[in-house]
Amino acid sequence: MDNLFDIKGHVVVITGGTGVLGREIGAYLARQGAKVVLLGRNEEVGARLADDIVRQGHEAIFLKTDVMDVAQVEKNLDEVLADYGRVDALLNAAGGNMPGATIAPTGTFFDLKVEEFERVLNVNLTGTVIPTQVFLRPMVEAGRGAIVNFSSMAAFRPMTRVCGYAAAKAGISNFTAFLANEVATKFTPKIRVNAIAPGFFLTNQNRALLTNPDGSLTPRGEDVIRQTPFKRFGRPEELCGTIHYLISEASAFVTGTVAVVDGGFNAFAM
Repeated sequence: MDNLFDIKGHVVVITGGTGVLGREIGAYLARQGAKVVLLGRNEEVGARLADDIVRQGHEAIFLKTDVMDVAQVEKNLDEVLADYGRVDALLNAAGGNMPGATIAPTGTFFDLKVEEFERVLNVNLTGTVIPTQVFLRPMVEAGRGAIVNFSSMAAFRPMTRVCGYAAAKAGISNFTAFLANEVATKFTPKIRVNAIAPGFFLTNQNRALLTNPDGSLTPRGEDVIRQTPFKRFGRPEELCGTIHYLISEASAFVTGTVAVVDGGFNAFAM
């Protein structure tokens, strides 16, 4: 094959497609010739993002979804198959955190709200399992495909505060390894399952935690930069190359891995 990274015509489904990271990745993949399906909860934002991609001469659609609703995700699959006839790749970028699933610096473990802890586990971990179960089916029927889950630095190290989020992301890394083996041995090794673990990227969810209104760093933000050899936060577009690699034939012998994109955060010791 002349171009191992060629994804022209590939149908790529992205949950969390309206988020800061999902929208950047979706726009990039569309520019590479992929047919991008953005899934998200915010219909207004999602429709605008898809329209922007189309106006630039590329292909994209938006479908409203709830990754915790099996019937809704099944409906999304039906819509994708009606439009494109297949699914080549699934990116599970949906997720998030909640205040009650974290522990403030002045709080203790006893302040953790179990209900919100469960919700964070569900939206991140179960919200990855459900779309995977649904969109994996046409890949099995076609005998090929790629799945990329979204893990986190919090999966490698039990960071302070983010109790629920860290537990969920650790589960995603474990689920990725499990599913890679399950799919390769029971269906076909031509379906690959990997994950990406972003370092610290400023998003709507963590901006207030890492930066002050004037743009200066909070104490938490200072801790992150001190721990990151590159001495800066990541930019959303810096995830695109790794995602491109993981859904292309360039990674044909890669499965069950967690690709770290973190500016050296996880390699830093002291």
